[in-house]
Amino acid sequence: MKKRVVITGMGAITPVGIGTEATWKALLAGTSGITRITRFDASEYTSQIAGEVNEFDPTKYMDKKEARRTDRFIQFAIASTHMAFEDSGIDLETEDRSRIGTLIGTGIGGMETLHEQYKTLFEKGPSRISPFFVPMMIGNMASGLTSITFGLQGPCTCVVTACATGTNSIGEAFKTIQRGDADVMVAGGTEASISQAALAGFASMKALSTNNDHPERASRPFDRDRDGFVMGEGCGVVILESLEHALARGARIYAEVGGYGANADAYHMTAPAPEGKQAAKCMELAIKDAGLEPKDVDYINAHGTSTQLNDKNETMAIKSLFGEHAKKLVVNSTKSMTGHLLGAAGGLECIVATLSVYHGMVHPTVNYENPDVDLDLDYVPGKARKQTVNVAISNSLGFGGHNATILVKKYND
Repeated sequence: MKKRVVITGMGAITPVGIGTEATWKALLAGTSGITRITRFDASEYTSQIAGEVNEFDPTKYMDKKEARRTDRFIQFAIASTHMAFEDSGIDLETEDRSRIGTLIGTGIGGMETLHEQYKTLFEKGPSRISPFFVPMMIGNMASGLTSITFGLQGPCTCVVTACATGTNSIGEAFKTIQRGDADVMVAGGTEASISQAALAGFASMKALSTNNDHPERASRPFDRDRDGFVMGEGCGVVILESLEHALARGARIYAEVGGYGANADAYHMTAPAPEGKQAAKCMELAIKDAGLEPKDVDYINAHGTSTQLNDKNETMAIKSLFGEHAKKLVVNSTKSMTGHLLGAAGGLECIVATLSVYHGMVHPTVNYENPDVDLDLDYVPGKARKQTVNVAISNSLGFGGHNATILVKKYND
């Protein structure tokens, strides 16, 4: 029999706040974290805006020596895990750490380190490359160094599925507990790739918004005037536990993870499949995995990137799966305020969906002002809304055709 899995702790580092509580309050207030880029001179780029994480001090979570030897995406992961464990109330000193695993993915990995070390190579020669270059850059080190930091000896792996990474990571961690391979999993996504090369690459694809004069208004999912996504950075980590483990220690339970779906478009390197057919199937897989029906879903935290194709195809996917029930759904996009956190997006958005279930609130999709004739769902324009949410799903759709959906529901004993 499959084990039931619950969420008992959360940690978030985002462009709108350091910590889950600060992030949640900012999202409910409709606060945008998108500004002109400050990390480097972006004046020659067609897109000069991003959702940067400000006032993050890694030395609050690790010593200065360790901070110098870790890329920013790894720092985010370790810091968010500190927050999540503190939130969960788990006492690691009394736990069997061989039963606690780690699955924190990243879409891109240590892009800043890569850029810096290549600059050193070309300007100063190979002898000046840091001996920490490779372990600072490779994607698995978010999980690896988190497990080392906290002494977590259970399953430790890494998912890299572009913008679906965070959701796939949580989904695979959910399955790890379900089949009995761990009692607790630290899971989510992390990203820190606001760098010259990454920005130039996305800009070259014509994927980014160029509304540089009004950064806070640039990310406008589902709006008629959307012109591309905005790069973001950050991390979202959750503590998953088997229900029996959580109950045995008297844990506060935010929500239950009910289902997980994952599939592929098998269509195009960067463009979604027409009409969102496989995205619809992915949502259906998660709902079936939970033993529910589409009519049971109250709320969707959409992938909602603010690109023409994604928003249109995701809306079509929702309408094709849910039929008439689609008109009753509440749909929003966290990316309207944070920008697109790439591999970290699914981690943060699972947290948002969970908090919506727990608190009975959904945040607005900011900048949704001019309806698109083909996009006619309830995207929560204007301001946050009180809303009973018994069942929520969060979608992530990544380059390469990766689709992932996680379903969370109100916990009932």
